[in-house]
Amino acid sequence: MAANMMELARSLAGQLSAWRRDLHRWPELGFCEMLTSCRIARTLTDLGFDQVLVGRDVCFGPGRMGLPSEEVLEEAYAQAAKRGADPVFLAEMEGGFTGVVGILRCGEGPTVALRFDIDALPIQESRDPERLPVREGFVSEHPGVMHACGHDGHTAVGLGVAQVLAACREQLHGTVKLLFQPAEEGVRGAKSMVENGHLDGVDYVLGAHVGACQPGEGPFVGVGSGGTLATAKFDAVFTGKSSHAGMAPQEGRYAMLAAATAVLNLFAIPRHGDAPTRINVGKLTAGTGRNIVCDRAVLELEVRGSTSEANAYMAAYARQILEAAAAMHGCEVEIACVGAAERAENTPALRSLVLETLAQAGVPAREIDDGPEVSEDFSYFAKAVTDHGGQSCYFMNLAQAGAIHHPSFDFDEAALVQGVQAFCAVTARLLEAPQGASCGTAD
Repeated sequence: MAANMMELARSLAGQLSAWRRDLHRWPELGFCEMLTSCRIARTLTDLGFDQVLVGRDVCFGPGRMGLPSEEVLEEAYAQAAKRGADPVFLAEMEGGFTGVVGILRCGEGPTVALRFDIDALPIQESRDPERLPVREGFVSEHPGVMHACGHDGHTAVGLGVAQVLAACREQLHGTVKLLFQPAEEGVRGAKSMVENGHLDGVDYVLGAHVGACQPGEGPFVGVGSGGTLATAKFDAVFTGKSSHAGMAPQEGRYAMLAAATAVLNLFAIPRHGDAPTRINVGKLTAGTGRNIVCDRAVLELEVRGSTSEANAYMAAYARQILEAAAAMHGCEVEIACVGAAERAENTPALRSLVLETLAQAGVPAREIDDGPEVSEDFSYFAKAVTDHGGQSCYFMNLAQAGAIHHPSFDFDEAALVQGVQAFCAVTARLLEAPQGASCGTAD
């Protein structure tokens, strides 16, 4: 079965590239991925998936973090309709209910969930004529928005996995859930899918990210510890009272001063004794003029920790400082958590099985050092599965690539076939069925 799947994946190289390039041309930000979600849902439906869930069946509304404004969501809906989004699915996504879950039932057996993130970034793409997207005519058509983190490739890989597994379903023994997740950037979307129950009863969950290998190296799959930092992202809005700074400064309530007091003290939070922690205030917006007491200030900040407990300590301390700074200067503050992730690590047994399975299937793979830890929305899926005794593994799909979150980011499309092969080989191993059946064609 694995050999058949590997060949089917190779046969999809042209289709994978076409999918990826089309997605790259029409990038959409988190919870605005309406055109993208419609295309995914239509493809899974046409492939014969037993269930294709969209809209409120995917994301639990109150669990979505950092939701765009109603105006932004309405514009995204209008643009998706204008660009030909399937009206059957699009109607379910109004208000930012994006993402898709595809379920393939293949008899009795374990349940395997595979996660693919689908959102883009607020970056203006480079028009350097030497770049492949420019030369081949698939540069972003959405001003100020770009797939600069490879999620166009992740989505294309997910569609390829869907096609191969659907063709080989008679050889599988269990259930496959494909989770096309919105709003990974800013770690905002996974929690809402977990809260809708999509990880309940899942025995194994797999995720991956494209990344850069060393110059001259061929594509390969890298598997490390999968360790990620827990994090929480906050917006804090300070509200004071405006007055004339020369005539009646005593009548004002200085929101900017409250915010500045908060900034200085946030960076003074005592670090946790049991685990490394981080704090950063990335943005402060305040004031209207030099002679006006500022009545509104907005802070954008984040905390992180190498354990969920250390991160919770930082988050609680940060909230305390924000509230105290506001009170000190007679202001009020509203604090909103606009993104969060848990601490996660690969389950050792599944990590070993991934490496062993890929070696047997002929997919280049090796252990890697993780390097500096980052935060990842996948952690919610991992925690949801491991908390009830399941297993999780997050691996790197490595190829020649540029720096992520950069206007010139691009990657070698050989990673697309490699990604499909990796997900399919491990899924087949986890859902091994009796011998005798064979895969169909992938077209």
